[in-house]
Amino acid sequence: MTADDYLAELAQWLEIPPFALAACDKTPRLAGALARLTQHHRRHCPAYARLLDIFGDDATAAAGLADIPFLPVRLFKEYELASVAPDQVFKTMTSSGTSGQAVSRIFLDRATAAGQSKVLARLMAELIGRQRLPMLIVDAPGVLRDRQRFSARGAAILGFSLFGRDLTYALDDDLQPDLPAIEAFLARHAGAPILVFGFTFLVWQHLYLGLRALGRRLALDNALLLHGGGWKKLQEQAVGNAEFKAGLKAQTGIERVVNYYGMVEQTGSIYLECPAGHLHASLFSDVLIRNPADFSVLPAGQSGLIETLSLLPFSYPGHALLTEDLGVLLGEDDCPCGWRGKYFTVTGRAPSAELRGCSDVRASHE
Repeated sequence: MTADDYLAELAQWLEIPPFALAACDKTPRLAGALARLTQHHRRHCPAYARLLDIFGDDATAAAGLADIPFLPVRLFKEYELASVAPDQVFKTMTSSGTSGQAVSRIFLDRATAAGQSKVLARLMAELIGRQRLPMLIVDAPGVLRDRQRFSARGAAILGFSLFGRDLTYALDDDLQPDLPAIEAFLARHAGAPILVFGFTFLVWQHLYLGLRALGRRLALDNALLLHGGGWKKLQEQAVGNAEFKAGLKAQTGIERVVNYYGMVEQTGSIYLECPAGHLHASLFSDVLIRNPADFSVLPAGQSGLIETLSLLPFSYPGHALLTEDLGVLLGEDDCPCGWRGKYFTVTGRAPSAELRGCSDVRASHE
């Protein structure tokens, strides 16, 4: 598989609405595409090929999604895994972590980066259409200091900013609400639809609680808030999805709040929350729930480790990853919202997993 082959196949997927295919049509097609990616990475990433040999996985024998060889996501913290030559890497992304903690390093070539952008645009069109909206970013501008090595936060901001205009940061460098900037932004776009983006923990801890401490309420009634990451610390504070939405509505007026699940190791393949409150796999991705004891695939209704599958990773072997998150598959093709595909919920972290949420901490490499 060449980069041109990869982009040509992805273009065919992009012609289909992202939540339109039923399992009988999507699953065999996706399994075939992922098997071809497995073969590509085996040929071009020697470390990945050695891992497959150790695990005893035969890339050519994959018959279904459960047969695609998966890697523990933690391996990207311990090894440099790339399926393209060093001179083809033009961007390196890193996950967030505490000081001294290992971070994932994800190597992107131009084809993979283009694929990520195209798929993210297709998914965002489901939320906001194809227009670019005035965008309020719940972060500080310093998060984008290093344009060559993106942190998870920086990469997400840069990716989602493609769908906004008049980009304005809602927090100052001390992560406090920048009220003059926010108020000037709102004055410029009074009555217009607005896109607000931020990591969950920053939105709650620094925007919501910051505004509440100042006794200020924003007029963001026409806004859509898209947020993700950092749920663990909020759950420790007894803040769940319902409390999060209610608090934001009270302090900012935002009624339309959409959570997403994603990770730097599979940038672009985000799982969007539907109006029914469920996270959905699109055409470009899928999920399996595996038993932590033997890694067998669990049926709907049982909690286990979340495995994420993605069509996008071409420059590194990240197309099938076993995460350290726990979740429950709720169903497939029958969500009340009308979107087809698997839908699920994230219930927490595996007990032995280290904290590595994008915004669980204020990373030193923002």
